[in-house]
Amino acid sequence: MDTILVTGGAGYVGAVLVPKLLKAGKRVRVLDLMIFGEDVLDSARNDPRLEIVKGDMRDAATTRRALQNIDCVINLACISNDPSSDLDPELTRQINRDSIFQLVDLAKQAKVRRFINASSSSVYGIKEAPNVTEDLPLEPLTLYSKYKAETEEMIRQANSPGFVTVSIRLATVCGYSPRLRLDLTVNILTNLAINTGRITVFGGTQKRPNIHIEDITDLYMQLLEEPGERIAGKVWNAGWDNMTVAAIAELVRDVVGKDGVEIVTTPTNDLRSYHISSERIKRELGFVPRRSIRTAIEDLKAAFEAGKVPRPMDDIRYYNVKLMKAIQLK
Repeated sequence: MDTILVTGGAGYVGAVLVPKLLKAGKRVRVLDLMIFGEDVLDSARNDPRLEIVKGDMRDAATTRRALQNIDCVINLACISNDPSSDLDPELTRQINRDSIFQLVDLAKQAKVRRFINASSSSVYGIKEAPNVTEDLPLEPLTLYSKYKAETEEMIRQANSPGFVTVSIRLATVCGYSPRLRLDLTVNILTNLAINTGRITVFGGTQKRPNIHIEDITDLYMQLLEEPGERIAGKVWNAGWDNMTVAAIAELVRDVVGKDGVEIVTTPTNDLRSYHISSERIKRELGFVPRRSIRTAIEDLKAAFEAGKVPRPMDDIRYYNVKLMKAIQLK
């Protein structure tokens, strides 16, 4: 797996993964619309092994060219999270479902040997089980999770000799990235604590599984090197401990400084609670996250203090919904 195509490689996770791939000696091609800025991969832009293709994955010709001489695809491309996906259901179908179906078909035609897919733990819907395992049925509740479930199943069925596929059902990613998102639970609460001194928690009893951005990118690196027979056609959960939103808020206040942060809890009708078990991937691949939610908060705090996050409250690049509304992508 020496030459890698990362779709959505200029996004939140891609901006951390791509430099890590290059450091490991891989040749990397990124296919991305670059709507969150041309600068997110600046740290690696001068590396001769990096090629950036600014283009739309919905266009078959663009995707076909991007797949030339590729050993492995890491598919990160999508309109990410429920609110963003709900803005334009037709656009979401085109990008989160149809273009990925096309990508898999073209990847097989191009003799790509491995396909690593970013799915989501939201495909389970709401479960009463204390630990949601991969054996439980999928009950997606939103457009975003519905298309994640559909593409995941299609990718699993595409697994065949010479074309190894694997999907990871991710917990919510947290921590610092050069293409930072401030619309994810841990990142939201940390931003509010540091830049307003006030965290508003809606409900608080809901559980949210999270995973540090460095851990999930490490997992993708591991999946590149695993023997094909160990991962072929597999689907795994990947997350850290499941914490309630209230507990995350308390942890943020502890890291940021208790004296300067107020937590305000307000009632909510939305008490959806998500909690997953990551025991199977630990047992079968030996993957265990090495960084805690506290580490993610500390990393974000350091980034804010170093001036790496200018205008965190009003720059729309940090907020998917705001940016999607502004650019009116079609």
